[in-house]
Parts: sequence; C-alpha cells; structure tokens
Amino acid sequence: MTAPRLSVVVPFYNVGAYIGDCLDSISRQTFADFEAILVDDGSPDDSAVVAKEFCGRDPRFRVVEQANAGLGPARNTGVEHASGEYITFVDSDDLVTRHGFALLLRALDQTGSDFAGGNARRFNNSYGVRPSWLHAQAFTADRLATHVSETPQLVLDRMVWNKVYRRSFWDEFGYKFPAIRYEDYPVTLKAHLEAVTVDTIAAPVYFWRERESGDSITQQKFQLANIRDRVISAGMVLDEVEDALPTVRRRVHAHFRQIDLHSILSAYGTVPPEEEQHLVELTTELIDRLDDDVLANSPRVSQLQFAAVRSGDIGLLREVALDPDAAQDHLQLTKTDLTLATSVREVTWIDGELAIRGTAEIRHLQSKQSALRIGLVIAGRNHRLPVRRFTATDLRGEENLVGFEVRVSRRLLAKCTAGPSHFDVRLRAGAVRRRDNLRGQKAGSPGWPPGAWIDDTNWIQPGPGKDGAFAVRRLSDPCRLTSIEQTPEALVLHGRSAFEEPKLFVSRPLSGGEEALPLEVSGRDFTARLPIAPILKEINPDDPFSQRTTRAFRMRGPQGREQVLLWTAGERLVSHAEGGRVVMLTRSTGGYVNLHESPIRMTATAAVVAGNMLVVRGPDWDEVEFSWRRYLPDSDDHVDVPCRRTVSDDGWVAAVEMAELEPAEWILFATTTEGTAFAVQCEPFLSSRLPLMIPHGGRTLAVRPLAGTLHLEVS
Repeated sequence: MTAPRLSVVVPFYNVGAYIGDCLDSISRQTFADFEAILVDDGSPDDSAVVAKEFCGRDPRFRVVEQANAGLGPARNTGVEHASGEYITFVDSDDLVTRHGFALLLRALDQTGSDFAGGNARRFNNSYGVRPSWLHAQAFTADRLATHVSETPQLVLDRMVWNKVYRRSFWDEFGYKFPAIRYEDYPVTLKAHLEAVTVDTIAAPVYFWRERESGDSITQQKFQLANIRDRVISAGMVLDEVEDALPTVRRRVHAHFRQIDLHSILSAYGTVPPEEEQHLVELTTELIDRLDDDVLANSPRVSQLQFAAVRSGDIGLLREVALDPDAAQDHLQLTKTDLTLATSVREVTWIDGELAIRGTAEIRHLQSKQSALRIGLVIAGRNHRLPVRRFTATDLRGEENLVGFEVRVSRRLLAKCTAGPSHFDVRLRAGAVRRRDNLRGQKAGSPGWPPGAWIDDTNWIQPGPGKDGAFAVRRLSDPCRLTSIEQTPEALVLHGRSAFEEPKLFVSRPLSGGEEALPLEVSGRDFTARLPIAPILKEINPDDPFSQRTTRAFRMRGPQGREQVLLWTAGERLVSHAEGGRVVMLTRSTGGYVNLHESPIRMTATAAVVAGNMLVVRGPDWDEVEFSWRRYLPDSDDHVDVPCRRTVSDDGWVAAVEMAELEPAEWILFATTTEGTAFAVQCEPFLSSRLPLMIPHGGRTLAVRPLAGTLHLEVS
C-alpha cells in the first residue's frame, strides 16, 4: 500500500462537543492524499466514540490509544504512527480550511523548504470569526523560501498547528514535544532556527477555537499550574535563542516581556493568597531570564511592576493588576505618558455632508479646559474643519468634554484624491499640546463606513488608511453595481463600467481561482446573470466554522485595466434561501460587492427602539426562536431572555423589554426546532448604521456588531 503524502496528527481529550466538527473539516480538504492519526489520550468522555464512528465512515482516519499523558506526548505518539512524506498537527477542538493543506503543500513542492505555515483565525459561537493577533503579525504576506533571520516577525509564530512539515526535516532534528502546557513554542521556534528556508502563506489555513467556557489551555492562563508551565516553556525557548542572531534574540525577549510576562503580572488580580508567593517566584524566574535592555525599554507601568516583584510588594502588584490606572498613583507623570488618544465612534451622512463623531483626549490628564482642532489633510494641505464638542465617556470611565463631531462638506470632499486623505487632530490642554492622525475605529459604522455620491461621477468612501488612521478616498467614475433583479433562478446584476469592453470575473479570495460571468454590454453599461443553482450545489465552504464561502467581483478592460466592483445598489442586501442554504449579495467593509453562500443563519437587517422595547428585524428563512443571551464568566452556562417573535411578509421581528436586560454583554441568539443555537448575524448595511445608543431607565444600551454578530452592551 502506497504511503500517503501527508500525515495529520490529531490528539484528543475531553472534546466530545467539538471533535466531530474538527474531523469533518479535515475530511473536506481539497487535498485528499492524507492519513489522519487520531490519538486518544485516555479521554474519559465520548470523544473516542465520535472518533471511531468517523473512522468507520472514512478509511483515511484511524485511532491510536494511549494512557493520559498530555497534549505533547500525544502528539509524539501520533508522529510515531505517521507514514506520510509530510506531517501536520491539528488540535481536536479546532478547524482547518478546506484549501489549507493544498496551499501549504503547493508552496513546499515549489520551493523545497523545510516547512510552510499559514495565517489563522480565532472563532467561537458568540463572537464569530476574527483575526488571530499573533498570526496577523507573522503572516502578513506570501513569502517563499524565507527564514526567521530575514523575517524576524516569525519569532511570533509560536503555534505548531498552522503548518506542514517535511517529515525528513522533522526526523533529522528529532523534534519532541515536552510534557507541559505551552509545548508548541520550544519546538516551533527551534524549527524556525534550524530550517534552511520556510514558506509563509497570508491566507488563513487554520481556525483556532476560543471556548465560551474558558477551559482551553490558553484561556486558563491565570491558574498557577498553567503559569508554571508557561515559565518552563519560556525558559526552553530562551535557551534556544541564547546564541541566535541579535535581532532574533532581542525580538524573542521583547515578545516574552510583552505577552507572557504581561499575562503573568495580570494574574495577581485573581491568584488566591496562599499562591501569591509561588507566583512571585515564577514571575521573578522569568524576569531574571530577560535581557536588561528589554526590561529597561518597557512601559513605565511595567517597570513599576518589575520593581514590585523584586521587592515582594504583592499589595501593589494586586492593585495594578485589578486597575492598571492605579499605577499612576505611584508614578510621576512624564511627557511621554501624556499621549493623544482618539477614537471614531460613528460615521454617517447628514444633508450630503460626511459626519464623524468620536473622542479626543490626552491620556492621564485631568484638565477640564482644552482646545481641539481637526483638519482634513488632502495632498499635503490641511483644511480646518468646524468642530462641535460634547460630553462623552473618557478613558477613565468618567463623563468629560472629550466627544467631538466634524462634518466635511461636498465641496471639500470633491478635492480628495484616490489616495487616502487623513484627519489631523491637535489638542491643547493647559500648556500641553499633542497632535496625531485620527484613529481608533470602534465597532459599527466606523468599521463599515457608508460611502456616498457627491456628484454624478464621484464616490466618497471612508475607511482605514495608512497605519490604521481613519481616512477618506474619492473614487472617480468607478466600476459599480447599480441595481439587482431577483428571479427564481438567478440574480441579475446591472451596473456601469469605468471603461469600454468590460469583462466581469468572480473569485474566491480565500481559496483562489476565478471564473468569467457572461455580460450583456451597451457602451459602458452592463448586465450579468448569476445563476443560483450552481452556487448552492457546491457545498464545500472556505470558512469551516460559519460554513460560508465569499465571492468577490472584479472588472477588467482593455490594456489590463482592472477595478473591484463597487456597491452602489441601495442599502439592503439581496438574498435567496433554498434547501437550508442561503445566497446573499451584499457589500464588504470597504464598500465593494460580495456574494456569500452559507447554511441558513438568521440575519438581522434592522434594530430600532419602540417604546420600552428593543426590536430587531430580518428576513424569515427558518423556524427559530430568539433570545438575548449572556454567558456566565468562564463557563458554557448562560442566561437567556426570550424575545417575542412575530412573522409577516417583511420577515421576522424579535422584541424584548429593555428592562429585562440587566447590565452585561448580551448576544442575540436564534434556536432552531432541533435545539441548535447560533448567534444572529449582523448584515453589513445594519452594521453601517450602528451603534444604536439607547438611554433607558438610568442605563445605556448600545447595540453593536462584533465579528459579524449582533451584540448589546447594557451599562
């Protein structure tokens, strides 16, 4: 029997609620020549039953049993049973994208590198899917045949599971996972240092679950045993970089200071009194391993905590862990502490003008008197804007004169260029003057800013600019979608091209590939018919959690001219539901046309207040019940407040009395007749109209989108 090209090692322990989805995502791979070794690490729940049932359906999967020894030894056991040319690891509560293995193996076949790694996403049922911060730093671009010495940010790549390793490389250096938590980093960084070259893929290949219960290893970070293993793991990594290149060594030391040491210092707010001295000893052990210059370049609050550790001042450590602002009572403020902090809270169009509401303040400064100046910088010229100021919640949670609103006229917007024009903010409080670009976009309309025509041919699109600054761009005569017709079999797209002889292409950004749509063209106007049946038929989603596939549209003309298709077709999505699945044509965060196909998930398209009721509406695709849900701390247990559900020709309505919702963070959930519950999606056009701020009975209710789901904060 021919050995498979790829061996997939999946250790499992107490994951009966998750392992079925994990194995299903592996089985759906576009790369099919693999074996999956499922290592039962003495699991006491029904995980083995689920795994063995799956093996009975797919001969590529098999179970290996061992007494409980931990995740690292279980991975080692899997490697011993693996026979593939390549090897990869998947944690049994996570998911892999259907194209992930293929992308990584394609790179390795092209370059001959020792291993390849790809980007990752975090996900759970409450918050949906969002970027993984660490991986977003390391996997910013496709890089073939690189190395950590050339790409120092790869020192942040500390997980083993978003990679495919060449088995000959793995065996040559004899990698073994230690029997501790945080067992990945010592192996992963050692491999980065010993590899000749590695490949990085910017596309997400792995989905990393964040459990509501908080019982994953990384979510138990404040437990003493977890911290002890974290310090042991850090020591092993620091040993590996002792003689590494100075840039690599310094980056690793700085990373431990920024991430691991910060996390350990935060534990002083929760550790029981009998464990405090043990925590001091572990913290001291890590501090003593880090380079003095890295510690000296830490923020002053961190340096205060380091000094408190060395002096054994547990009271101060506890105080700062519970309230970081309390550190200022023990520090003399310097000029570097008084930085400008801005945020964008709301983006709307009012009477043809772009209106932006946000906050601006100087950190740690209590002054009540200040002067604020904001200008729009276009091609290097600063155009001063009228500023209206109002009271808002500041960084200390107090009500102060930190809120502002500016409006940008059509006349001024017409001067904008295709490049981003940013907002210059200057704030003077007493003798202190600070200046920076406007940044800090919050959830809702700042993340999904609405665009608008300022005349017949010029479209203004707000959004993120350089270095995360909030900016606006003028699109002159863009390729755009102007209207949509629905027929039982197809979506008919009408639009206008920026050039003659246009061609329209549909692509899948995550998995690649494109196809042309036939066009009827009259001058620069076009019509395209998008059949629904072929889209619904292809059930192999790019997103293994939401089971969603996203398609984007791009127009091409003569001489290689190309533009992404802009959405100018109204402020509501167009959808077609059939056979338990739904196709939705809508806009992206940047205002471009997206087509989503997924299983039916109830989607909110409106949120309003009616008397003492909070009312949410959406298209009626399925028989469900609605409730606002809040999870108990570090638990899968939750409290539900049922909604009153009604249905009409316009769709479903879920209404709840606002007085029933106590101060907490709530998520709107839909529960099917079979008992399956999922968070209600927030469609993009609703996101562009949020947040909805509701004062009610001495409290404030804020409806916001978070990672694509609808949330309500009651304070």
